[in-house]
Amino acid sequence: MSSCYDLVVIGAGSGGLAAAKRAASHGARVAIVEGDRVGGTCVIRGCVPKKLLVYGSLVHEQMRDAGSYGWPVQEVACDQARLLSSVRAEVDRLNARHIELLATAGVELIRGWARFSGPNTVQVTPCHGDDSGRELVLEGRRLLIAAGGRPHRPAIPGADLAWMSDDMFLQQRFPEKVVVVGAGFIACEFAGILTGLGVRVTQLVRGDHLLRGFDREASAMVLEGMRDHGVDVRLTHSPAAIEGSPGALTVLSQSGERLDCGGVLLATGRRPALAGLNLEAAGVAVEGHRIPVDADQTTNVPHIHAVGDVTDRVNLTPVAIDEGRAFADTVFGNRPRRVNHDLVASAVFSQPELAGVGLSEEQAVQRHGEAGVKVARARFRSMARALPKTGSRCLLKLVLRADDERVLGCHMVGEHAAEIIQMAAIAVGMGATKADFDRTMALHPTVSEEFVTMG
Repeated sequence: MSSCYDLVVIGAGSGGLAAAKRAASHGARVAIVEGDRVGGTCVIRGCVPKKLLVYGSLVHEQMRDAGSYGWPVQEVACDQARLLSSVRAEVDRLNARHIELLATAGVELIRGWARFSGPNTVQVTPCHGDDSGRELVLEGRRLLIAAGGRPHRPAIPGADLAWMSDDMFLQQRFPEKVVVVGAGFIACEFAGILTGLGVRVTQLVRGDHLLRGFDREASAMVLEGMRDHGVDVRLTHSPAAIEGSPGALTVLSQSGERLDCGGVLLATGRRPALAGLNLEAAGVAVEGHRIPVDADQTTNVPHIHAVGDVTDRVNLTPVAIDEGRAFADTVFGNRPRRVNHDLVASAVFSQPELAGVGLSEEQAVQRHGEAGVKVARARFRSMARALPKTGSRCLLKLVLRADDERVLGCHMVGEHAAEIIQMAAIAVGMGATKADFDRTMALHPTVSEEFVTMG
């Protein structure tokens, strides 16, 4: 096997896979290096298995509500081991499928951990368990860093006793009580999952609100809904230490409170996975914890590029995929294009679900001033909650530029929020105004019709 390639990709996650396959389709000779499973965070320990757990956790609520629709169901408990095993089996299938797709695309998959040995060369150390013992040196005309991110473990005493988000998918079952630390989407999503699976959850939040960066009114609705769902969310609470042994832990808060539990999840953010890449050998600059790149995904070294979470811009799977494809189209396909990072829809699969696109109300006011922003909103309980008479309220919200009522942001909390916002993103991206929304005939009875009927 020749060691010279048109492109060497470090990391077989979403961005790396997209770039490798697209570059190969343009005729480039491509190698992709991966020491872990193929698929990256999203497929192996992120979006996909997490969403499957969300679906599993929602069944309890559906069964609880079934009686109000004439389907009385006796109380049952979740077979957590079976659910987690099924999720892992699906991840195995997807991992195998991604390997097949690489082969079909003509991309050479090289197993091992990559580190730069020079500006154009990458040294690959075999994976643990590979008895070949051969270290390879790959040379690339272009090199792409797509190593992704890793959970960040905070520096508190006993932090090693806690789970990180990656560990959640490896459990056989969850304990009766879990403390979740964090305010971001991972913390909120796992708090909902665990609660739905019958776990008593206490969530410690350092600040005074959840989901920093999302619309504040929307995040407040999520907080209200999570508490209705049974999550004990404690704002302005931080852990000072974790004591005990696995299965019998105590979280000491900075206020002196002691919380006994069977497990602790530290969902306290992620950082680019740059350790071990030996970027200095290639002369690649690092800014803080990230690799800075220009609009063409190029680092300070003209033939070395980076996409996805290592750049720490918009750390979402579809963004990494588009960055990877844009890079390949520009460099190998003679079809230059750039990714628009300004209008990216995002969702939190919390319970209730949150999704949005465009500017939050706070961002719009910061950009246009209070007088330059108008807001249209609707708050209500959906028809799905009419018979059970339980559940949290929905929020649908349009953030408008005051002078022409152009929609600057569209946000929703409630059932199917992500599915609805995906379509709304098209309208926002086209520059729709409130009048355009108003002219759209409502589809009744639906939750989403409130977007086109609100005053």
